[in-house]
Amino acid sequence: MYKYILKKFSDLHPSRQQDSYNLVQSDSLFGVHQMNRNQTNFLPWISIALLFIGALLLVLQLVQFSRIRSAFPLGTTIANIPVGGLTREQAASRLVEAYGVPVEMRYQDAVIQIKPSTAGFDLDLEAMLASADQQRVKLPFWSAFWNYLWNQSSTTTNIPLSASISEDRLRTYLVTEISSRYDQPAEAAKPIPGTPSFEVGKSGNTLDIDRAVLLIEDALRSPTNRVVNLSFSKISPPRPTLQNLQILLQQIIDSSGFDGMTEVYLYDLQTNQELSFAYALGDTYPSEVAFTAASTMKIPIMISVMRRLDEPTPQEAANLMELMIVRSENDPADQLMQDYLDGNLGPLAVTEDLEALGLKNSFLAGYFYPGAPLLRRIQTPANQRADWTTFPDAYNQTTPVDMGMLLTDLYQCAQTGGGAFAAVFPGEISRSECQRMIAYLANNRIGVLIQAGLPEGTQIAHKHGWITESDGYIHSISDAGIVYTPAGNYVLVISMHRDAQLIWDDANRLFAEISMGIYNYYNLLAP
Repeated sequence: MYKYILKKFSDLHPSRQQDSYNLVQSDSLFGVHQMNRNQTNFLPWISIALLFIGALLLVLQLVQFSRIRSAFPLGTTIANIPVGGLTREQAASRLVEAYGVPVEMRYQDAVIQIKPSTAGFDLDLEAMLASADQQRVKLPFWSAFWNYLWNQSSTTTNIPLSASISEDRLRTYLVTEISSRYDQPAEAAKPIPGTPSFEVGKSGNTLDIDRAVLLIEDALRSPTNRVVNLSFSKISPPRPTLQNLQILLQQIIDSSGFDGMTEVYLYDLQTNQELSFAYALGDTYPSEVAFTAASTMKIPIMISVMRRLDEPTPQEAANLMELMIVRSENDPADQLMQDYLDGNLGPLAVTEDLEALGLKNSFLAGYFYPGAPLLRRIQTPANQRADWTTFPDAYNQTTPVDMGMLLTDLYQCAQTGGGAFAAVFPGEISRSECQRMIAYLANNRIGVLIQAGLPEGTQIAHKHGWITESDGYIHSISDAGIVYTPAGNYVLVISMHRDAQLIWDDANRLFAEISMGIYNYYNLLAP
């Protein structure tokens, strides 16, 4: 605009055109000089302002960094709990809160919570915070500040959990509060009255304390996994007591209508428990009633002969034993005693061996052949009882207890070579000889009496015995054997006597039911 006016003025007054140009040039130079001088005056102030602002920002950053420096750096974890940006007090509070949450235990259908303090859980806060502090101040202040200015992240730090747990307190709690309340006891099988069968029992469960301790300790040490599924062990239903078994057997006898004397001897070859009772007409009598031994006496004859034979057993003796045990023939029994014991007093040698083994109620006082002389009249505690008599044969007598103990000795000898035989007749009866004798007994397969009550294929090594007396009737029947079952082996001896005729079919049926009841007791078969 200014130049435009001058131009117009120049056009009107050409003579002053040069003057006007000089004036314009002079004004321009003055303006530039004036501008340079003004700029020179403001630069120091701008610099000062910039320095002030920079210093202020630096102070603000220092203040901000100092506040951050007093807390834990970002990326810091203590016991798997993030504490970056928290003060010492805030971090401690967060740790207590996280590890103070109860642990949830699930046991079967029950849900139970346990407070950490109940298990003696105690955080070592001071140790963990001190370790975190050492990591925090490990980098010098100005180096850390420089990293902060340039937004360089610090190294991630993880302080492991430091805590203690009282295992004793935890175990006590599990036993007294959990196991005692939530375990389910197994229920024993129950006998079905009047039958040889049992109602199947119920399984139970018991807390696995050792496993539970490990699981709960792991949960207490974790800030997130605070749920535990407690493990337990299954408990199989126990067998009924032997007393309940005796009641079952007596009910079987009552249901049969048998009006004579029945004595049962049972020996558990695993637990060494025994059951022995005599029962007649609804009343229980002390065991060890004297019975006619009949052919069951051939078991001690076999043992006495084998004691006096050298190995290997002579073939002639082996053949005679086979006939005596398997076919139950009497002549081979007499022949064995005459040839290998004593030609005249062989039966008394058998009796002496029985007495040496402590069997005071068993004896053989004469040979089997008809008209054989009675070598000695023998009195025993059993045949002198006044409460009950079966009118046993004066030639051979035994009790279920004696015969059961003899079979137990034979079994132990066959299993280990030890037992009563090794103690009473050291070096005279070997383990292999005992195994051979059991093999003879196992070949006695008649399918009646005890064997009739066993499932097909069940192994039994036994010897039966009965005789037709002078009146033409059977009055006593016995069967003595070792029974091998999946759930355990046992010795079983059953003897029956009836003053009137003992009818074979009735007796055989009762033998079988008693045998079945005992087998079921061991193997707990469902009805």
